[in-house]
Amino acid sequence: MRPPLRLTYWSALAPHHTSVYVNFLMDEGEQRIRQAYGATKYERLKALKRAYDPTNSFRLNQNIPPD
Repeated sequence: MRPPLRLTYWSALAPHHTSVYVNFLMDEGEQRIRQAYGATKYERLKALKRAYDPTNSFRLNQNIPPD
């Protein structure tokens, strides 16, 4: 008996998806958001947040705190 097509499909894609899609995240914490962007981009976004939103007014969805 063959596995369902969707399992075969995801198994074939497994080596190519090692990250996270940001728009699918809920309130999963800072570590998961960092994983989605990668360390370099995350630090750059954090610096932008400190410069343009130091009081963290825009904190809904996948928040990157300015601290």
